[in-house]
Order: sequence, then C-alpha cells, then structure tokens
Amino acid sequence: MAALQFLQDEKRNKTKTNVIEAGNFRALPRGGSRNEEVIELCEAMQDVLAACFSVSGKEIRSQDRCRSEISRIRQIGMYVTHVVVGLTMLEVGRGFQRDRSTVAHACHVIEDMRDDPDSERIIHMVEKIAEIAFLRTAR
Repeated sequence: MAALQFLQDEKRNKTKTNVIEAGNFRALPRGGSRNEEVIELCEAMQDVLAACFSVSGKEIRSQDRCRSEISRIRQIGMYVTHVVVGLTMLEVGRGFQRDRSTVAHACHVIEDMRDDPDSERIIHMVEKIAEIAFLRTAR
C-alpha cells in the first residue's frame, strides 16, 4: 500500500516538474489562459518570421496553398516554436492554425535540412532570435 502511494506521489511530482520545465517562456502581460498564451506566442513567432525573411505576415498565416518559400519559412517557425520555445506539436498546430501532423512533418523536414550548412545557419539564426524573444534566459 505504501509503495503504491509512493509511486502515485512520484508520478504527480514528475508531472508538476514537467509542466514547470515546459513553461520556460515569458509570462504574457495579460496573464491569460494557456490556450491564449500559446496563440499569442505563435502569432509573435509568425511576426518574427515575417520580419526575418521580409515576407508578409498574411502570407505566413494563409490557409491557402502558397509558394514553397513561404511554406518552408512557416515550417522553420513551427520547428523552432516546438524545439526552442517548448510548445507541444498540438499547441504549435493550434497556434499556426495547422494540424499536429503538419507540425510533425515540418519538424522532420527541418531536421533533415540541418545537414546543409547554409540551411543550418538560417535555422540557427531563427532559434537564437526565438531564445532572445521568448525565453526567460538565453542558453
């Protein structure tokens, strides 16, 4: 009986720790719900992408088929939002108005692109910008 209680307590503590560690981004000024925070972070990331790559935010946010360059920029944003900011793929999908499977595909594509030195530099630049913009402490 005591062993079962110990395991339940450990599971509960581990869950709390994971939530705290995953919440490493800055608190938003309004202190809204988690869903609002996710949407606002993804909106901000899309604005960062628009500025970095000199494209319109409207194109990045478009639900229609678009040029491959725009879709690649969006994929970089989804990847960085998942890997650096620490949102789940489901949250990133919600924030970018895409399906979770689309985010998973984007992460695989961007991971493969990292083998190319030029692509690696671009992805690394966006990661550093995201760290500065969204994380409490830069790594």
